[in-house]
Amino acid sequence: MFRTQLLRSAGGPASMPIARLRAATDQDSVAIRALLNANSLPTFDLEAARARFVIACMDEEIVGTGALQSFGSVALLRSIAVEPHLRGAGVGQSIVRELEHIARTNAVKRLILLTQTARSFFEAQGYSAIDRASAPAAVQESEEFRSLCPASALCMSKALA
Repeated sequence: MFRTQLLRSAGGPASMPIARLRAATDQDSVAIRALLNANSLPTFDLEAARARFVIACMDEEIVGTGALQSFGSVALLRSIAVEPHLRGAGVGQSIVRELEHIARTNAVKRLILLTQTARSFFEAQGYSAIDRASAPAAVQESEEFRSLCPASALCMSKALA
């Protein structure tokens, strides 16, 4: 059971269903790939990366996803995607918070991410831009860092307490 439950967006209709977070299963992989592809996020290395995915569901529909790819005490926060009609409703923020909780529980001290379009979203979550070359070597060697995300992607980091 996940500790996070997504809430209705502020000012949203009272009848709007509440999205719930859960660990992704193998049966969710097709829907996760479709959501990532629709958001122009890489999917090539998902199996090899052994990333730990969480999903947000409304009714039985997957409306958001995100993952952690661990490298010891550092992890790559990746594949954060939310259905366009739910952006700004707190779904992405709840996914990031849940992944941060999972990271802390697993002794991760620092999260790294790459983004081309969501700088302000991640800054609002406490992430700061860093020089890509200052990311830990293990993260730099990941497929996402080496080839899936373009060199123009902004590298960001957050220390976990």
